[in-house]
Amino acid sequence: MKGSKAAGIAIAGALVIGMIVGAGLLYANRDAFFKAATPEPAAKSALARFATGSLTRLETPEAIPMAPAYVFKARDGADATFAQFRGKVVVVNLWAMWCAPCRTEMPTLARLAEAYAGRDLVVLPINVDATADGLADARSFIDVHEPLPLYSDMKFQLPFELPGEGKMPQTVILDRQGRIRAHFSGEADWASPEARALMDALLTEPTT
Repeated sequence: MKGSKAAGIAIAGALVIGMIVGAGLLYANRDAFFKAATPEPAAKSALARFATGSLTRLETPEAIPMAPAYVFKARDGADATFAQFRGKVVVVNLWAMWCAPCRTEMPTLARLAEAYAGRDLVVLPINVDATADGLADARSFIDVHEPLPLYSDMKFQLPFELPGEGKMPQTVILDRQGRIRAHFSGEADWASPEARALMDALLTEPTT
């Protein structure tokens, strides 16, 4: 019995020592442990300097994929793709009548389009209402926000093809080569000085 008791005490002591040693090693390597557990933030491009003011949440990833070859519709029902706008800076805005922030920011997109009229910049609102009545309401709404055009995607698929992954409103900025250079989820002031500075920077980039 005494031998068993002694053996038990020895095992317990060894376990305690092991726990102390393990805790010490964990503490000594705590920086490496937490660094491994915390993912590195995604690298950002030089356009990150424009993520200020109303564009504070602007995403400007270093990776710049091409815009998807997705087919949406022009006002007359004809097929449209982002490739048609190659050679211009394109401000793609996904919106719907049921999305209050979408409607709130629309006048700022109209002012942006007015400010860059005659330059190589296109503001491209694409409505994603999924019903004929919704699209009809969208047509009436966009008509009081000249000079904005009406494009649509009644399948409501395009929001999931772009970096916002379904968030609304969603705005994606394409460069002259048709690459996704920045994107923003939520309402913003697209007529703000920071938004214009972003557009000016993209317009001054070389075309090739």
